[in-house]
Amino acid sequence: MDTVTRDFEGQVALVTGAGNGIGKETARQLAARGAIVGVNDLKAELVLPVVEAIRAAGGQAFAVVQNIASREGITAAVQLARDQHGRFDILVNNAAWVRYQALPDIQPETMDRMLDVGFKSVVWGMQAAAAVMDPERGGAIVNVASTAALRSTLNAVVYSGIKAGILGVTRAAAAELGARKIRVNAVCPSAVPTEGTQRNRNAERDAQRVARTPLGRLGTIEDIAKGICFLASDQASFMTAQALVVDGGVTFTNL
Repeated sequence: MDTVTRDFEGQVALVTGAGNGIGKETARQLAARGAIVGVNDLKAELVLPVVEAIRAAGGQAFAVVQNIASREGITAAVQLARDQHGRFDILVNNAAWVRYQALPDIQPETMDRMLDVGFKSVVWGMQAAAAVMDPERGGAIVNVASTAALRSTLNAVVYSGIKAGILGVTRAAAAELGARKIRVNAVCPSAVPTEGTQRNRNAERDAQRVARTPLGRLGTIEDIAKGICFLASDQASFMTAQALVVDGGVTFTNL
C-alpha cells in the first residue's frame, strides 16, 4: 500500500458503487492515503474482494452491502460507517445504473431505476452525510457526474439529464452546507473503460474518442479516482460548488 501521502489518515469515508470501476479505484486510493473506507455495493460478491484487497495492501476497509437506491438504503450505509468508526468525513456518491435509449424508446421503469440510483441517492446521500458530519471538522462530499452534463450525444436524454442535475444539486448543497464546513464538489469524467461501460464501447468508437482528445488517450479509472481524492482532500480546502472536468481536454476543444 502506497504510504507516501497519508493525508486522509483516520478519516472515515464511504464510496457508493465501489464494487468495480471508478468506485473501486477510488476506495483503493483513499485507503492508500490513510482513510478508513466503507466499500458499498449491492452484492457481497462485489464488495468483499475489494475490502480484502485493500486490507491485504495494508489499508483499512469495511463492507457496506446495501442497496443505496432508496433514502433508507443510503441513510443506513452512512449511519453504519458513522456508528462503526465514530465519525464520518467523506462521501463519494459514485453509484449509477445506466441505459442509453433513443427518446421514443425510453420506458418508465428504466427512467425510474436510473433516477433512483443515479440522482435520488445523491440527494439522500448528501442529506445523510450532512446529518452525521462533525460541525467543527466539517467534511467533503464528491458527486460523480459526467462530461455528458456539459455536452451530450445520441440516445442519452435520461443519462445527460441526471448528470446535469447532479451538477445543479452539487452547487445548491455547497451553498447550503458551506456554513457547516462541508464542501460539496463534483467530478466530470469523460468516457472511461470500465466493466459498466463495456456495453457502450467498441474499438472504432474508442479510436474516434482518442483522436478528438488533446492528450491523445482515453481516461482511466486511476485518473478519475485521483480527481475525486483531490476534491476530498485538504488540497481543495477552498473549493466547493465546483465541477472538475477530468477528460484529457476533449469537452472544451474541437480537434
